[in-house]
Amino acid sequence: MAVFSAAAARKAGRKQRKAQAKLDNLLANRQQIINPYSNVSDLSDMISNPFANLQVATQAAEMQADEADISLANTLDTLRATGAGSAGATALAQAALRSKQGISATIEQQEAQNARLRAQGEQQAMTMRLAQAQRVQDADVMGRTFMFQARESREIANISREAGMVQQYGQQEADARGAMGSNFATALGGIAQGVGSALSDRRLKQDIEFVRLSPSGLKIYSFKYKNAEGVYEGVMSDEIPADAVIKNFIGIYDGVDYSKIDVEFKRIK
Repeated sequence: MAVFSAAAARKAGRKQRKAQAKLDNLLANRQQIINPYSNVSDLSDMISNPFANLQVATQAAEMQADEADISLANTLDTLRATGAGSAGATALAQAALRSKQGISATIEQQEAQNARLRAQGEQQAMTMRLAQAQRVQDADVMGRTFMFQARESREIANISREAGMVQQYGQQEADARGAMGSNFATALGGIAQGVGSALSDRRLKQDIEFVRLSPSGLKIYSFKYKNAEGVYEGVMSDEIPADAVIKNFIGIYDGVDYSKIDVEFKRIK
């Protein structure tokens, strides 16, 4: 029936508008495109030259010289006191010098080794710090990228679904409205051929004009049905005795049992 088609069209239209509003909201509130690398920082300030502050073992050299001088002076004093010859003095001085040289060399080697170990340790620690910092930044980039892609996929799926619903409801409304005219004409054709009951709900009519009063005083109108051809004559269901009204005759629309009133329902054009 045309009434059912009209109701279906309105229902589909409401659903389409609701789906369209939801789609518009989804489109308006999509997340912003992000740069997953925006928080990556320059790590160059973490890099330094671990060999820049290596110290030359000058203290050992100075100690070596001082000890050699002291040893030589003491030896000379001893030689003077004992009256030893110059050859003995020279031999003692050379022996003392060699002894101090050996001590100085050992200290210098130890200091150099310590410096190398400190430099190697700092280099290893720096490598580890850089690796850790890079790992953290890589994890941050991957995490942010994953979250964005997950949200984007979900939003695209929602938008596609809502767009499909808008299209579907639009097609349903178009189909219902297309069927409305022919269904309504069929129904009215049956009424015009003498069926005693007819749709007389004011909500279904347009171009309503008062014509005359019936013998019992009921108002008779000429009117057109919405979405249907022809001009008809009859009453309005809200203006006649209740016993002649057929509530919810078709769907939510009322009808009239014309056999109970002194008015004839007919098509006049």
